[in-house]
Amino acid sequence: MGWIVAVIAVVAAVAAATRSYGSARSEQLAVTHAELTERQLKAAEARTAALVDEIRQLAHKRIPAVAVALSHPSAQVPGLREAAEVDGDSARLLTEAVQAARTAVIEERQRVDAAARAAMRGTSAKIQSLLNQSQQLLHELQHEYDDPRILQLDFRNELALRRTQSTAVLCDAWPGLARQNSPLVEIVLGAQSRVAGYERIKVANHLREERLALAARAAEPLAIALAELLANATAYSHPDTDVTVTLQQSGGRGAFLVVDDAGIGMDEDALDRARALLAGPSEVLLTELGDPPQTGFAVVGRLVVQYGFHCHIEASPFGGMRTILRVPAHLLTVLKEDRTLSALAPVPVSAHPAAAEPDAPAPPAQDPPETAATEPAGLPSRRRRAPRPAAVASTTSAADPAAGQVSRTPEQAESSWAALQQGTLNGRSVAGRAPAPDSDGHDHLGDQDDQGDDET
Repeated sequence: MGWIVAVIAVVAAVAAATRSYGSARSEQLAVTHAELTERQLKAAEARTAALVDEIRQLAHKRIPAVAVALSHPSAQVPGLREAAEVDGDSARLLTEAVQAARTAVIEERQRVDAAARAAMRGTSAKIQSLLNQSQQLLHELQHEYDDPRILQLDFRNELALRRTQSTAVLCDAWPGLARQNSPLVEIVLGAQSRVAGYERIKVANHLREERLALAARAAEPLAIALAELLANATAYSHPDTDVTVTLQQSGGRGAFLVVDDAGIGMDEDALDRARALLAGPSEVLLTELGDPPQTGFAVVGRLVVQYGFHCHIEASPFGGMRTILRVPAHLLTVLKEDRTLSALAPVPVSAHPAAAEPDAPAPPAQDPPETAATEPAGLPSRRRRAPRPAAVASTTSAADPAAGQVSRTPEQAESSWAALQQGTLNGRSVAGRAPAPDSDGHDHLGDQDDQGDDET
């Protein structure tokens, strides 16, 4: 019996030990689970706090920065503050939220810009029509009255018309004027007449073909583009300096219009932006052109894309900027001989000697041998030319009046017009008619303030 009691005691002891071990293990597991749960809770709280911070940063910094970066590409858009604390799904959703906000801002800006373009396009068309009517009326008044103030009104009307045309072109509208095939040099003169500082613009004609012309469909767009470049050059250069326009003709690449000014120049950032606008980007929003909008280069870039021009800007040897506007060969043509050029159009440089041949003086008389012998060898000597008989000169002038015709500058034309007006007033005074108010013969057209848009 004793051994049975001993076995039972052993079994009871083993069972008690087993229960004690299981209880201790359960307690340990419970403590471990509690600690794990506490750590998980703390980690979840940290992730929640980090996610809340990221959402706060998304609303206050990242989305506004995305909107700013659309107008200023150099602006930085911040990323996740604590990327390690945000899980993959949350990070992806936050990135998608930034992209969605960017897309929404772009679409809204495009919608607003399209509405603004439509409104400005309609307004520009109406204003342009009224200005064209005013221009026609002013031309009629110029033939009826001799008041030089009419010329001033006509010029200021031309400035307003150029501004309106530029706005219309920027808003994807037609330039509003149809022209025939026009001589390239006359297009340059037309662009010059649309700029307030026109008297400072000097045209140098280096074309090989004097009657080189531009196709009708591109004549007015080229005049608008060149007028914008000239307005920019005159506005950002000293009033005492000249702006030079050089016409050059290449072998197979068309013609070049080179505009040089001695202005204040441009820094690297402004130059890069100007080149980007002149290249003709696919889309230029009005809100990206500043306040007030600087539209000059944007207008030229729009015309470059539409008509196949090419425009490049760089530093000028004169200290300012040099702009090169290239006209492709397929837009050029040569006018027939029956088309007369403007009297103000400068003759090509290569044609000056030929034009001067009919009026060249007679061969000089031979100097006495002793005079020639006293001149040092290799040095230029002044020689007396035999005077031309007056009868021969008058006969030649009467026989060929066009042979000695010399191109007139705008200042000479202005002076001739003023002299004609003064003579008319004097004649009316002698005839007993009341003369018109005194005039100094100058229009002072350059007093109009026509600031350029883009050069800084």
